[in-house]
Amino acid sequence: MRILLTNDDGIRAPGLEVLEAIAREFTDDIWICAPDEEQSGMGHALTLTRPVRLRKHGERRFSVTGTPTDSVTMGLRKVVDAAPDLILSGVNRGANLGDDITYSGTASAAMEGALAGIRSIALSQVYARNGAADEDTFRAALAWGKRVIEPLLDAPMPDRSLINVNFPPLAAEDVKGIRVVRQGFHDYARGTVVEGRDPRGFQYYWFGLDPIEHTLDHGTDLEAIDDGFVSVTPLHLDLTHYSSLDTLASRFEG
Repeated sequence: MRILLTNDDGIRAPGLEVLEAIAREFTDDIWICAPDEEQSGMGHALTLTRPVRLRKHGERRFSVTGTPTDSVTMGLRKVVDAAPDLILSGVNRGANLGDDITYSGTASAAMEGALAGIRSIALSQVYARNGAADEDTFRAALAWGKRVIEPLLDAPMPDRSLINVNFPPLAAEDVKGIRVVRQGFHDYARGTVVEGRDPRGFQYYWFGLDPIEHTLDHGTDLEAIDDGFVSVTPLHLDLTHYSSLDTLASRFEG
């Protein structure tokens, strides 16, 4: 099995080391192509207005001066010498749950893999908001990574679909299991805008993230994490709202 690894936290991110350790439980045919720097919140952005540079850091280990989407594109077209069987994106430092998936570079890298027709899985480690991420942050992901990926390797998956996985912020032995759930939705509008001035006196704005309150709908990724389970959510790239087609079409008839 050949696996391509990527992320949105950058080539030096500790979560990428965790992902590589998980991947080596399946194969040694591992290739890495990740952003040169952190690209969190970039979504499915593609670099079009400047050149992208590819840097080699070792055997089968590369970085890209661009987005997670750029990394997958370069990985498939310029790095890997034959198409991989699997793309793993992560392990992200922080949750990718609910509607935050739309901002996620981690999920978007897996989306790019899905568009290329390759089985793709995004993995994220939730961590407690009352403390910064540290060396123990990924303990659940490291212990449960193989257990969640293995059943997905030959599971039927429609075209242009991917899997989004989140690990709860718990010690490995406290994780209760794995739940297959739908995407949930947060209760809040996007966070605050912090205003300040730089040392030269120029005004700047910095987007902040407020604490999130959830109304935990049953059967969602948000509920699964809150209950102490690994969440597994199948996603697809068809954004069509089918029940609106006939209603809108009737507006243009006659």
